[in-house]
Amino acid sequence: MAATPAWPPRSTPRLFIEGAISPGPLRIEGPAAHYLISVMRMKPGDPVKLFDDLTGEWLGVANTVNRRDIILDVTNHLRDREPVPDLWLCAAPLKKGRIDWMAEKACELGVARLVPVVTRRSVVERPKLDRLRTHMIEAAEQCDRTALPELAETVKLDTLLRDWPANRVLFFADETGGVPAAEAMAARKGPAAILIGPEGGFDDAEREAIRALPQAVGVGLGPRILRAETAAAAAVAIWMSAAGDW
Repeated sequence: MAATPAWPPRSTPRLFIEGAISPGPLRIEGPAAHYLISVMRMKPGDPVKLFDDLTGEWLGVANTVNRRDIILDVTNHLRDREPVPDLWLCAAPLKKGRIDWMAEKACELGVARLVPVVTRRSVVERPKLDRLRTHMIEAAEQCDRTALPELAETVKLDTLLRDWPANRVLFFADETGGVPAAEAMAARKGPAAILIGPEGGFDDAEREAIRALPQAVGVGLGPRILRAETAAAAAVAIWMSAAGDW
């Protein structure tokens, strides 16, 4: 007797929806409709998985496929929004392409909040937040995630430190040396954040200001010199491992 195929199939496309999803008809327009109609070649009866960063993931079934829009029937609630570890990534903005990659990896690795932080050696002062959010959405769609990192407004380093919450440890990548990251992160549980500087690193005054913060812990990321985006991904991976999320 042949096995019953899984429904929806594993190959079902996934789509992020702004706003809470609920059962009933849902019209898809714009680039998302183009993707479903022209790229995925959806026909009436075909499934699509929908998620909203609020209620979790839902099953939609194509009802009417037009040239420029598609009507889905939202039926089953497939799963709740996934729990997210309480980790922030605070990072100096990088050039286009590299900061986009960082945003993607922050989403894939499970970061709860991404905070662009302007430092004295930052080469970019105002990253395009809409573009970063688009990259995080695409990463979530491809990686089967139901949650997105919160994307905070860009902040200057001195403001970040001044307003730092008392109950959150701040691990900062200290290129002059620090406690091995795995050791430091395993020893400190609870709400945390990782601070990554620009390619030129923090200047001396910034490093002293960070160290003066009671919640700050300087960490080392091994014997090799890492680019800023690589350091961010490595530090997040180490924290997730220490926290038991992997």
